[in-house]
Amino acid sequence: MPYSPDIVEELNILARFNLDTTQAGIKVHANAGPEVISATQRLFDKGLISQSDGGYLTHRGIEAAEHAQNLMGIMKTG
Repeated sequence: MPYSPDIVEELNILARFNLDTTQAGIKVHANAGPEVISATQRLFDKGLISQSDGGYLTHRGIEAAEHAQNLMGIMKTG
């Protein structure tokens, strides 16, 4: 099954998090693109981030972001 555009956008949001520290979050501003705002809300609804406009990764979110960022690294070196 191919990735849907919604999933790709969620992966792009997860790729923005700095995994070297749990003290760095992200903030999605109201003037961001609607696809970014929607993806961020979906990640919050799934329990992967702490706030609907970004915030910090949850424990589950850290795991998801690690997988997303590892996959990105594999694909770039392919």
